[in-house]
Amino acid sequence: MIMIRSIVRPEKTDNVLASLMDAGFPAVTRFPVVGRGKQRGIKIGEITYDEIPKEMLMMVVKDKDKDYVIETILKAARTGDKGAFGDGKIFITPVLDVYTISSGIRETPGGVIEEVAV
Repeated sequence: MIMIRSIVRPEKTDNVLASLMDAGFPAVTRFPVVGRGKQRGIKIGEITYDEIPKEMLMMVVKDKDKDYVIETILKAARTGDKGAFGDGKIFITPVLDVYTISSGIRETPGGVIEEVAV
């Protein structure tokens, strides 16, 4: 299993979520973030905005679905055909275990599912 964290423009978030839903990946955690990329913010006149609002979308998928989910996010989050500075980033990290709080079920990347004694 892998965790995919995408940072996207706020105006692209609904498009990304709809694309993921259509692709069969409805489970996403969404939260607002601020930051800046390589462009170091935006300068408008004399004012520099170095903390730009973005949305972070976080999800866990099976390894075999990684490339498809990334492609879905890239297509939905990109501005225009070629993209633009500030369109965002996607970060991929391995997930060791997943615990479902309500049931106490533990799932491992190898597909082992067991109930954890609480």
